[in-house]
Amino acid sequence: MHIKYVEIQNYRKLKSCRIEFTDRTTIFVGANNSGKTSAMDALRKFLDQKNELNINDVTLSNWIEINKIGEKWLTKTEEMTDFLVEELFMLMPAMDVWIHVEDHEIHYVTHLIPSLDWSGGLLGVRLRLEPKIIENLYKDFVNSTKNAKETLEAVKSRKGNGSISLWPNDLRDFLSKRFYTHFIIKAYILDPEKVSPPEAGVARPQILPSGSESIEGDPFKRLFLIHNINAQRGFADPTNKSDEDEITSRIAGNLSGQLRAYYNTHLNPTKSPDLTDIEALEAIEKAQKAFDNNLTQGFKDALQELQNLGYPGFSDPKITISTKIKPVDGLNHSSAVQFELMSPENNQKSSFQLRLPEQYNGLGYQNLISMIFKMMQFRDEWMKVGKLAKNAPTNQDDFFIPRVHIVLIEEPEAHLHMQVQQVFIRHAYSVLRKHANLKDNELFTTQLIVSTHSGHIAHEMPFSNIRYFRRKPVISQSEVPTSTVINLSNVFGDDDEETERFVTRYLRLTHYDLFFADAAILLEGPAERMLLPYFIRKHFSKLDQMYICLLEIGGSHAHKLKPLIETLGLTTLIITDLDSVDSKNKIATPPRRKIDLLTDNDTLKSWVPCEPKIDNLLDLKCDRKVKRYEDNHFLVRVAYQSPIRVLMVPDGPEVEALPYTFEDAMVFENLSIFKNLEGNGLTKKFREAIISINTMPELGERFFNDLRNGKKAEFALQLISSEKLGDIKIPTYIKEGLTWLEDQLKKERWEESKNQEAVVNELAEVVKA
Repeated sequence: MHIKYVEIQNYRKLKSCRIEFTDRTTIFVGANNSGKTSAMDALRKFLDQKNELNINDVTLSNWIEINKIGEKWLTKTEEMTDFLVEELFMLMPAMDVWIHVEDHEIHYVTHLIPSLDWSGGLLGVRLRLEPKIIENLYKDFVNSTKNAKETLEAVKSRKGNGSISLWPNDLRDFLSKRFYTHFIIKAYILDPEKVSPPEAGVARPQILPSGSESIEGDPFKRLFLIHNINAQRGFADPTNKSDEDEITSRIAGNLSGQLRAYYNTHLNPTKSPDLTDIEALEAIEKAQKAFDNNLTQGFKDALQELQNLGYPGFSDPKITISTKIKPVDGLNHSSAVQFELMSPENNQKSSFQLRLPEQYNGLGYQNLISMIFKMMQFRDEWMKVGKLAKNAPTNQDDFFIPRVHIVLIEEPEAHLHMQVQQVFIRHAYSVLRKHANLKDNELFTTQLIVSTHSGHIAHEMPFSNIRYFRRKPVISQSEVPTSTVINLSNVFGDDDEETERFVTRYLRLTHYDLFFADAAILLEGPAERMLLPYFIRKHFSKLDQMYICLLEIGGSHAHKLKPLIETLGLTTLIITDLDSVDSKNKIATPPRRKIDLLTDNDTLKSWVPCEPKIDNLLDLKCDRKVKRYEDNHFLVRVAYQSPIRVLMVPDGPEVEALPYTFEDAMVFENLSIFKNLEGNGLTKKFREAIISINTMPELGERFFNDLRNGKKAEFALQLISSEKLGDIKIPTYIKEGLTWLEDQLKKERWEESKNQEAVVNELAEVVKA
């Protein structure tokens, strides 16, 4: 048994999405503000901490429609029978939980079976936030609004017009104070036969029949155990502590606190003692007697002084001092966990032990140890390890071991070095299964769900384990930005194993930043990879502030990433070369009007702009270099060498140059600089060619031949170290591409903020009305 997927509706940024889970480890990735935290919170709140759902969990744009329902309630003149309850239900947060159940597990889920025809497989339950009693909500809201209006009328009649505003202004304002009074999560059984797949990443949850009866109690009480490690783990630098840090530390806990909790639950010898605890109990009793004697002697003079003052008298009880030593008290201090700085052998030779309290260890190691220890604690709590198994519970349901253990971990990478991040995610699941009743036992299931911003953690997982949270572009002013969730296990389909193998290996050899970026730039070679960041920093300040993933994949191979880019819906700029060849598929320079000249670049031929002829590519307008994906509302643009006008001599006429690569494009546009630029290799060859050749066709041919055997990376490094770098003009085709990308991302952000502002303003107008 395991959770197959959930469908979340109307919860913050997750308007309607399906999140599929593996039966082991599932990784949530995505750019900032893409909905990963919303998903983790929804899982925690709906499955475990239902009383924590609040008014701010409702998708912001939904409040416009919810307030309209409130307006209709207020304008109803007759006895109200239609409370628009179904319309309200469609706007409230809900989560459909679909679990896969094997035939031998059916007896665990008899209370969730939808019909007598069901024989195993999928079972669904909807958890929905809704009014406890809709009539009570209606009456309370109407009466509260009526009282506020009467008070305002009384104020106006006495003081004239005023600007005072009384609660409630609208239904949202009303629920800001009465949310927990009127709302509760209810559960409903779903029909597996009515499951529909998502469309364009948007889930299509089934509609419950009108009048459906909810399930009593928690439908997953005996099935799921939920544990959570949130992103805020309360570690701090001991040399920089404030009062607020102390409070946070007490709330969040530290290693010593975790150790005390574990000891008290699983090891405490005073709880249900057995033969293994006798020695510890005898030692405690002996220590307690010795301490009592010591205290009696220590307080003897003070107590005698009290007696000299007449207390205690003959009839008063006599003061005695007795101690009660609890084993866990020995761990009740912030330095219970310490780190040895020397080996045990060296410590024994020294007159003192070199140890430091836990807070003086690095934050990364504190975080790592804390997470591993928490996971061990979660596992042992689930399996009732140690004293927990011997304490007979009053409620047998509390002792029942749930079938599924769900562990949610947010941002485990905090303070961790990248290699430690990879080690952690490789071994986290095995830590949760390290028990005699677990390991490969299929009776109990562990599902680990991790949200991360780390490409190093994503690097360790196959595509089938990764769920990408994609920010969905807004297309109307009644929307706020929402997200969809993409299962990367089927990006390449079943028939393209070679492409999937290439992309997986390539990303693992480079990085997984693609999953966290606002946009991507796919580059032709090492020279572009080295110089492009400089061009962006110097000339494109807005682009430099955004999260751009630069991938050096060879522009002609960029089409290999096409399925992934299209699935992610990621705005992408491809910087590539023309790669012109003749009719015999032999590399050739790109002169004009050579009919048989084609491109050997698969990206240009099969992706963008889908044009094989060099002449047509050279004459192509900028708008034809952009591919628009209407379904996902994103764009891909290609940038390749195009004809430019240059001066061969300072006072001479401009002539057309046809660059073939990034390097000669940059030289053509900076002839005067490279004519005097010192250097070796290609730099020297370019300088000699510019000095000795006077015609453009000859110069282009010379550059072409030099580049075929030249070291391009060495050329880029020499240029980076040159004092002339700041004077270099960006090749036109790259400048056009970067300008397009910057404008596109600014437009997306502007539309997003504009729509958010529009929703807030519309809510404000409703409030005024």
